[in-house]
Amino acid sequence: MIGGLAVNHWAAEPMATADVDIVIGAKDVEACVQALEEVGFQAERFAWSVNLSGSSKVTIQISTDVFYESFPERAVDAQVHGIQMRVASVEDTLAGKAAAYQDPKRRGSKRQKDLLDLVRLIESHPHLLKLLPDSVRPVVEASLAT
Repeated sequence: MIGGLAVNHWAAEPMATADVDIVIGAKDVEACVQALEEVGFQAERFAWSVNLSGSSKVTIQISTDVFYESFPERAVDAQVHGIQMRVASVEDTLAGKAAAYQDPKRRGSKRQKDLLDLVRLIESHPHLLKLLPDSVRPVVEASLAT
């Protein structure tokens, strides 16, 4: 698991999110999509992900971006909202959120949530501040100061 739910695992206070972002080994993506379609999900394919929606407002996004390719090997076992799963390491969660924040194609509201997620991670794990890209660190530091 990556994205907002991974941040919720690592941050002190969880926040609501309506999607479950996951990374699956490239060879297993199609089998996973097929299994989810068999239980009622509908898939929409993009260059960087497969998005699945079902009967609720919660959606699943399987990232196929090579950026996340090595995340599973560093993932940790964790309880997230009472479900045992593998969660991206705190360092990978930070890197993913920093990359999302820096993506100029993302909507402004999404980038602001990414910034908030970075701040939440740093508040809970101050040692991570030094791992932020130089272009992001001052923005996060300013947000931490207010």
